[in-house]
Amino acid sequence: MSHTPQSPTQRVTIPLVQQWKEEGRRIAMTTAYDAVAARIADPIVDIILVGDSVGNVCLGFDNTLPVSVSMINHHLEAVARTRPRALLIADMPFLSFHVSREETIRNAGGFLQRGADAVKLEGGANRLDMVRALVDCEIPVMGHLGLTPQSVNVMGGFKVQGRTATDAFRLLEDAHRLEEAGCFALVLEGIPAELAARATEILKIPTIGIGAGLGCSGQVLVFHDVVGLTDGKTPKFVRAYSNGFQLMQEALSRWATDVRDGTFPRGQESYRLPDALKELVANWTPHEPTSGS
Repeated sequence: MSHTPQSPTQRVTIPLVQQWKEEGRRIAMTTAYDAVAARIADPIVDIILVGDSVGNVCLGFDNTLPVSVSMINHHLEAVARTRPRALLIADMPFLSFHVSREETIRNAGGFLQRGADAVKLEGGANRLDMVRALVDCEIPVMGHLGLTPQSVNVMGGFKVQGRTATDAFRLLEDAHRLEEAGCFALVLEGIPAELAARATEILKIPTIGIGAGLGCSGQVLVFHDVVGLTDGKTPKFVRAYSNGFQLMQEALSRWATDVRDGTFPRGQESYRLPDALKELVANWTPHEPTSGS
């Protein structure tokens, strides 16, 4: 059975993603931070996110807060150069949509100018003005509710959200209001499965779950988590489908051993001089310096 889309060359668009919600066709979304990951993922997934998770996945930060607009631009441009058929979304990092409508529009518009099809931003009722401002400028917005990593300090860590009646009802209300504000889809992260399923039921727009159970319209995981490139403990909701970290270390170790043993490179991995030059090169000696030089 094929694991690629039925139409791997079909360009994924926002209306198509919304149509899939109506048809019950589940949506697969992953991250890419460079051209290599984008080329691997693009024939398979429906949505590629250039996420601010690049901060802790690739750049060595403890969380996403240090990620800047210029960092997202750098990684977005690398992914966009592959001209993906998947819908390409850029994350709006911390402080890129918190100060003014004008700055929010400028930052988001810059992402679209660099090849993104849409942007994603975190937050609920407190971000409605910014969502409306972007939608008014024809900038498509994906919302993000639940465990929002940019709010890690307010939440006191990466903790499951929506476990009290107050928090659960607030999330459902925020989801409804984000849809009304014009979001074309919502990421639901780190919330109980029943709450995510209810949000998906009441919304017309697709929901993309991460640690939110099976009841969402689709699922997103970080590319490095899916292929097992993450070193160390991963969240409960991660399922690795390969041990990429170990496989890559083993390959590198075999290569380093061959280097030290003198078995790499072999003849077929080396270039050769034309026969007419071999003897000349073998007999070449440096010229003696002339006096006064």
